This record gives sequence, C-alpha cells and structure tokens, in this order.
Amino acid sequence: PAPDHQVAVIGLGYIGLPTAALLASYGWNVCGVDVSQAVVDTVNAGGVHIEERDLDRLVHDAITAQTLVAATEVPTASFYMIAVPTPLGPDKTPDISYVEAAARSIAPKILPGACVIIESTSPVGTTERVAAIIAEARPDLVVPRDGSTGAADIALAYCPERVLPGRIVNELVYNDRVIGGVTAACAERASALYASFVKGDCLTTTARVAETVKLVENSFRDVNIAFANELSMIAEVIGVDVWDVIRLANRHPRVNILQPGPGVGGHCIAVDPWFLVAGAPDAARLVRTAREVNDHKAVHTENRIRALMDAAPGGKVALLGLAFKPDIDDFRESPALAIAQSLSHTHGQRILVVEPFTESLPDA
Repeated sequence: PAPDHQVAVIGLGYIGLPTAALLASYGWNVCGVDVSQAVVDTVNAGGVHIEERDLDRLVHDAITAQTLVAATEVPTASFYMIAVPTPLGPDKTPDISYVEAAARSIAPKILPGACVIIESTSPVGTTERVAAIIAEARPDLVVPRDGSTGAADIALAYCPERVLPGRIVNELVYNDRVIGGVTAACAERASALYASFVKGDCLTTTARVAETVKLVENSFRDVNIAFANELSMIAEVIGVDVWDVIRLANRHPRVNILQPGPGVGGHCIAVDPWFLVAGAPDAARLVRTAREVNDHKAVHTENRIRALMDAAPGGKVALLGLAFKPDIDDFRESPALAIAQSLSHTHGQRILVVEPFTESLPDA
C-alpha cells in the first residue's frame, strides 16, 4: 500500500511551492518535485525562487524541520498533487502536455491506496485524460473512470487553486475549495488532504464540474474587466471622464463597475477564458469577445502613449510597474510589460521604468 502521510507535489512554481511548504507546516512529509535542478537546490537550501509574502519563512522552517525536501525524481507517496503549467498554444488552445508528462512520471511509482490530485488549471476532461494515462501505464491497477461505481485501487480528483498572488499562503488556508472526483469516493479521498489545512469549506463535486468552475470564475472576472475597459474607450470617443462615469454609476445599488486599466495580466484571468472557448467555440461568444477587448486595451494604451510622445518630442515617459499587479514578481501576461518592451524598441532613450522586483526588462 501507499505510504501514510507522504505527499509529492509535482511542480514547484507559484502554486506548487507554497502548497508544498504549507502542507509540510501542517505535519505532512512532503517531497516537492521539479524538473529544474536549480529550483530543487534553492529549495533544499531553504531558499525560494519566487517572491511571495511569508513563503520564504515557510520554506525555511519546513526544510529546517525536515518535513519538506525537493527532488527531480517522483517518490512513492500517499498523495500526488500536480501543479505544473498549462500554457496556451499560439492558436489560443490549451497545452496540457506538462500535466500528461506529470501523470506519466507518477504512474510507475503509484501504489494501491494512493490519490492523484490535479491543481493545474485545465480544460474540461483533463482529469479523465490523466486517468486514461495511468490506466494505460499500469494495467495492474483498477483506475477509477468517470461514472464508475465499483471499487478502485487509486483515487483521482481535480481541485483548482483559487488564490491571489501576494496573498497565496493566506488564501490557500482560508479560501473555500472545490474538489471534484472522477467518482464520489475519489472526491472524499482527496478532500481528506485539504481538510487537514484548509479552514474554508471543502465542497465536493465531479471532476468535470470542478474543472469548469475554475474556468468560469476567471472568465466571469475577465468579462467584467472587459466591460470597464471598453467603457473607458467609449468615454474617450464621446468626450467624458470615465472615472466620473464609473463613480456615479456605481452609486446605483445594483451596479458595480470595475476599474479600467491597460489590459489584463497574470496566468489566470488572461489565459483561462480561452480554455472555455476551446471547449465550446461556437457557444462562448461573450467570453471570446471579452478576451479580445482586454487584449486590445494594451494596444490601445500603447498607441495613446505613442501619440503623447509624438506630440512632445523631447519628453520622457515613466512606466510605474511591470508586473501584472503590485508587490509581486510575476510578469506573466502582463500588459504593462508588453507595452514597455514595445516602447523600448522604438523609444528606448525616452522610457523610464520603475519596477522593484527586477534589475532589467524581463523577456516576453
């Protein structure tokens, strides 16, 4: 049988490392697995390679207590948590190859009684795909499949992270969690792990519903931001102050318009809606349009800056912040970074950048 109280977290990025360190602080024996030897060495030395509030202390304490170790090879464990990237391809379709690779790395090590949990944001059906990969690699195991009610040797579940960068450690503990099992028994098995450290509610459902919930949460936010961003462009055309419009419209008891900005950044809100579009391209018309509006807002913002620079040839522009939000070192999908990179190519001597978390302009 699988060893008791041993957790393997596959992927030590912005979600995997905080989750691994937090589990270790709650008494689990945790092995954090990453393909990068540099990341493994940093963590084993008690350090961190990402900027996140309280994470450095959490990792240092767990390494000191010997409840956390990092490695490049997957160990035998009672729980496996997959927290690897799921990027978009050039055609805006999801790439789950890292999740599939993680499943293949787990398969040879898994023992009866173990539970595999996917935390990576994934298109609907990914948990079933992981079940198929493990079943193919391990014909000796009875792997649960969607809708099956018979006994199985292992459990498979999906539990999406829903945290705010800059507050990850706190929100991992206090946010409610949605835990979807391939079967009801799988969901209950996975929820036992989360119940050991989550102070919010652990809500169980099916894997497909849980996968959809994650995508819907971020699509909802993206659509609402798109309304604010489009409103700011409408206000320019008709000659009114968008901030006055929003402030006064929000005095209506059932109106709550968000703040417009230069676009949408981060690896969640700027990416996840495309997963919904890929799954139902003809039905997801509003979701697709919101993504296009928010992507265009960065182009619109850059064009406005260029017009101002052309009108004042000797002037310089200060760009305050490159990350997609304050107080983090996460530049993924940041419209501010994209604007800075584009302007630096044509007006490099006239661009000043203030960003406390980098010494040089990051790559795209």
